[in-house]
Amino acid sequence: MTTALLPDHLLSGAAVSPLTEGSGRSERTVRTPQQPHKVLSGELARLLFDGESRTSVHAAWRGLLTDERFHHRPGLTPEQRVALSYDRLRQVNEVIDSPERLARDPERLAALHEWTGVVDGGLCTLASIHYNLFLGSLLDHDSAGRDLSEFTSMRRTGTFLCTELDHGNDAPALQTTAELDRETGGFVLNTPASGAQKFMPNTSLTGGPKSAVVAARLLIDGEDQGVYLFLTPLSDDTGHLPGVHVRRLPDRTGTPVDHCLTAFDHVRLPREALLQADHGRLDADGTFTSTLGNPRKRFLQSIDRVTTGKLCMSAGTLGMARASLAIAVRHAHSRQISGHRRGLRVPLMAHRSHHGRLLHSLALAYAMSFLHRSVLTRWVEHTPEDREDTARLVAVAKGWITWQARAITTESRERCGAQGFFPVNGISDLPSNVEGGITAEGDNLVIWLKAASEMLFDSQGDDRPAAEAPLGDRPLTDLPFLRELLAQVVVGWQSRARDALRQGPKGDPLGRWNEASAPALEMISAYACLQAADAFTTAAARAEDAEARQTLEDLCRLFLLQQLSAHTGLLLADDHMTAEHVRSLWSTVNDLVARLAPHTMALADAFDLPAEFLATVPIADGGRIGQEHCEPGAGAGRS
Repeated sequence: MTTALLPDHLLSGAAVSPLTEGSGRSERTVRTPQQPHKVLSGELARLLFDGESRTSVHAAWRGLLTDERFHHRPGLTPEQRVALSYDRLRQVNEVIDSPERLARDPERLAALHEWTGVVDGGLCTLASIHYNLFLGSLLDHDSAGRDLSEFTSMRRTGTFLCTELDHGNDAPALQTTAELDRETGGFVLNTPASGAQKFMPNTSLTGGPKSAVVAARLLIDGEDQGVYLFLTPLSDDTGHLPGVHVRRLPDRTGTPVDHCLTAFDHVRLPREALLQADHGRLDADGTFTSTLGNPRKRFLQSIDRVTTGKLCMSAGTLGMARASLAIAVRHAHSRQISGHRRGLRVPLMAHRSHHGRLLHSLALAYAMSFLHRSVLTRWVEHTPEDREDTARLVAVAKGWITWQARAITTESRERCGAQGFFPVNGISDLPSNVEGGITAEGDNLVIWLKAASEMLFDSQGDDRPAAEAPLGDRPLTDLPFLRELLAQVVVGWQSRARDALRQGPKGDPLGRWNEASAPALEMISAYACLQAADAFTTAAARAEDAEARQTLEDLCRLFLLQQLSAHTGLLLADDHMTAEHVRSLWSTVNDLVARLAPHTMALADAFDLPAEFLATVPIADGGRIGQEHCEPGAGAGRS
C-alpha cells in the first residue's frame, strides 16, 4: 500500500514536535491539528441538534454522559451489567421532571435514546420499554383515574409483552388469550400453547418488581374481538406472582438484557386491566363496541406505540454511530505510525485510505441525523389524514438509519484496530448493540417489504423542474443534479418492480411478489436516501456561517455520490448520466475527500460528546490500552 503525508493545507497550524530520541535514532513526528475550528464545529452542532433543541431537548440527556455513574465499568459479569442498567434507569428517572410528559413527547423521548445508547445499550433498551411501550401505552388509552405513581416513581418497572415464540413479524396472529369472565367482570389471561409464550421480554426478577402490558386476544363468550393490551402485575418483592411462569433465555450478543420466555396459567385480572379506547371498549354489562370493524386495525391501534419505538430505536443507533465515529476520528489524529522514510512518524489520519473511509462514514452520519430530525418532526406534526404515510416514512427511516449505523460502527471499530476490541475504549459493544435496533420494533427487512408493497404503485416521480442545461454540461458537483439522479434511481427501480410484478406467474401472488421484491427493496433504499438528501440540503441552507454551509454542501455531495455509485449502470442505460460522468465519478469523490479532510475533526466534534465522557475513553483522549505499561519511546502495539 502506498503511503502519503498530509498535504500542506491539512498540516497548516499543526504542531510539529522537536526531534526526539527513540530506538537509537532521531524521529520526526508529524502531528495533525488537535483543535478544530470552534466556529465551524459549533455551527455544525447547532444544525445537527436543531438549534434551540440542543438545550431544551438534548442537554439533560447529554449531561448523563458527564456523570461518572454512566462511565464504563470494567470486569462486570452479564448479570451485574443487567443490574447496572436497571440502576441507571432509576438514575435517569431522577432527572425527569414528569415521566408522563416524557412519554407524550416523541422528541425528548427519542433524544433520551440518542444519548443513553452511547454509554449503555441495555439502558437504551430498558428506557424504550418502560417509558415508550409501557407507560406510553397506558397513557394512550383511557388513563383517567388510573394510578400510575408506582410506574412513574419506578417502584415498579414496566415491560411490554407482545411477540410470541411462534409469532414475531406476524404478531396479529398471536395466540395468548384474555377471556372475559362474566361472573366477576374480569379476565382470565392464559398461554394456550408453548408457541404462545411471550418471547424476549425483560421479565426476570432483576431490577425489582415489574408489571407488563400484555397483548392478548380478547375473547367474549367465545368470540374473538381482536388483540388488546392488558395491564398485568408480574412480580413483587418476593418473586413472580402465581400463574406467571418466567424462564431466563441464554445470553445474547450486545449489552446484556434480562430477556425471558414468559407464560400465563389462567391468571385472573380485574376489569380495569383492559386498556380501552375508541378502537375497543367494554360497557358495564360486558357489551363490546369498537370504531374499527377490522381486527387487524384494532391490533395496530393497540400497539401504536411501536411507531414511536421505531423513532427511538433509530435515535439509539444514531447516537451509537456518531459516538463510534467521534472516537475513531480522534484516534486517527493521535495514533502515530511509521512514515514513508526512516525516522518519520505520521498520524493515521495522514492516509487517504484511512481518512477517506472516515469521511464517507461522517457523510452518512450527518445524512442519518438530518433525516431523523426531519422524520421526527413529521411524526410530531402529522394529522390524521397523513398519519399512515408518516408512519410508513418512520418505518423506512428506521430501517435505513439502523442499517447505516451498523456499517458505521463496524467501520469505526476496524479503523481503531486492535484497540477497538477493548470495551473501555467505548466502541467494541456498539456494532452488536446496533443489531438490537435493526430487529426491535419491526425487523428491518419485513417493514421495508411492507412499505415497498404499499408504495409500489404510488407516484414516486420528482415534481421538481428539471434543469434545462444539456446533460453533458452538468457536473457531478452540482447538488440539484445529483438529487435529480437519485430521484431517477427511485423511479427506475419502481418501474422495474412493477414490470416484474406484472410478468410474474399468473395465479400465484407469492410467486409474483418474489419476482418483484428485489427491485422493490432497491426502490425503498433509494427512496430513503432521497429523503435523507433532502433533509441534508435543507439543513445546509440554514447554516449562518459560510464555511459551515460550504462544508455541509461538500459533505452532502460526498453522500450523494456515495449512494449513486451503485446505480451508475442503470442511470447510464436510461440516459440520465453520460459516460464521462461515470468516468469522472472517482476523481470527483477523491477531490471532495481532499477538500473535506482538514475539517474531519470539526465534523466529529460537532457530535457534541462531552469532554468528561471522552476523557474516560483512552483512544479518544490520545492514549492506548497498554500504554501505561510501556517504557517511554518503546511503542505500544498495533494501530
